[in-house]
Amino acid sequence: MTLTGERLQRAARRTADALPGTTSSRPFSPGLDVRKVAGKVFLIVTDDPGERIITVKAEPEHGRRLRAAYPSIGVGRYLDKTHWISVGAGPGVTAALVEELVTDSYDLVRS
Repeated sequence: MTLTGERLQRAARRTADALPGTTSSRPFSPGLDVRKVAGKVFLIVTDDPGERIITVKAEPEHGRRLRAAYPSIGVGRYLDKTHWISVGAGPGVTAALVEELVTDSYDLVRS
């Protein structure tokens, strides 16, 4: 089932918060909810009702494939455009995909 922006963000936060060692803060601005592990960012949730997106780290080739496959996935909004992607609600974006992307991002920054 395709998610709304609010549900996408809820799924991302829930997934991140279940991962060991995750911390939550707003170091950049009050509108950016950041999740870190070992002091490294792996998820940014944009708290703007007009732009309900998440930003996660992805291997460059995987990120390119995702951007080609999903119209609501683009280059990372706030970070390096090669290694980060931003995900909004759209066709094919499911809770399972969000969970996978958040978990993969967590694993990438931990390694």
